[in-house]
Amino acid sequence: MLLYVDAIGLRRQIQEMCDRIASWGYVVLAPHVLYRDGSAAALAPHGDLREAGARETFFGSGVMDRVSALTPDRAGPDAQAWMATLLRHAGDGPVGTVGYCMGARLAVRTGGQFPGSVAAVGGFHGGGLVTEESQSPHLAIAASTAADAFGHADQDGSMPLEAVQTLEEALTGAGWEHVNNEIYEGAPHGYSMADTSM
Repeated sequence: MLLYVDAIGLRRQIQEMCDRIASWGYVVLAPHVLYRDGSAAALAPHGDLREAGARETFFGSGVMDRVSALTPDRAGPDAQAWMATLLRHAGDGPVGTVGYCMGARLAVRTGGQFPGSVAAVGGFHGGGLVTEESQSPHLAIAASTAADAFGHADQDGSMPLEAVQTLEEALTGAGWEHVNNEIYEGAPHGYSMADTSM
């Protein structure tokens, strides 16, 4: 399993999520996707993001600049390295990818980049899965052979309901199985991370 982090990065919450998946018998890799900007420890939050205002303060520290700099041109070669490393430790696969927030974009793109190798793609509170750009993540679904599952927050400006519908059309148009493309009512962006106020 290739687990792509949210914009907050590698931290105890991600380790706990990886340990949970590993307890089911999977080999799990959660790469430091923002390595160009510093070590995981240097980029990690130093306070409790469940406290009032702490998450907002953390995101005001340049987080979105780092996320924006992780372009498809950078993420594609990175995915090759992550997949090679994972398969070196796990055998020939198949591989599942799952991503949270910006990691959902990476998971979808990895599925399209490695058809036949990636058997499942999951994305939760994925931001920007559908854009007007020529390299919009949802377009990678056409090249993918993975079963897909998505969970969206209904209170998420980075993935409005119209974008969820466009994603559904891409999933249906590709003709591949998708377990769900569900919208969770009353959910904010970041709902899956127990270590934040969301």
